[in-house]
Amino acid sequence: MQYKANSPEEYIAQLPEERQPVIAKLRAILAEKLPKGFQEQMSYGMLGFVVPHEIYPDGYHCDTKLPLPFINIGSQKNFVALYHSGIYADQKLHDWFVSEYPKHCKYKLDMGKSCVRFKKMNDIPYDLIAELCTKMSVKDWVALYEKNVKTK
Repeated sequence: MQYKANSPEEYIAQLPEERQPVIAKLRAILAEKLPKGFQEQMSYGMLGFVVPHEIYPDGYHCDTKLPLPFINIGSQKNFVALYHSGIYADQKLHDWFVSEYPKHCKYKLDMGKSCVRFKKMNDIPYDLIAELCTKMSVKDWVALYEKNVKTK
């Protein structure tokens, strides 16, 4: 579900009431725990944390006018989503997250390539997400992106 918002605050204000504290808490965790260099902005109609052009001038290969995306959080129709590009591009990080998840949640992991879907608002592993945020620096992400994702 896409919301039309020009700022993270505007985005959160448009969400259903029961989703607002969840997205706000995820946003606060990302802002606090992500390594220095990632920048918050609206991205793909969601909250995003990106590598800005000042750090990585090449931008995103699909559209070089856009900064390199890293993490997005969004409220979809039936779930809250965390999109983490590092989980998609780094098998070791993916495997760590998948093995840790059951230690933090009662419900089964619902995950796509880079998308973790949370359908139960009372069972979101905030501590695990906080730890995930610390696992990859801007430098690590750019190197991994250039090696595995970017088309040459």
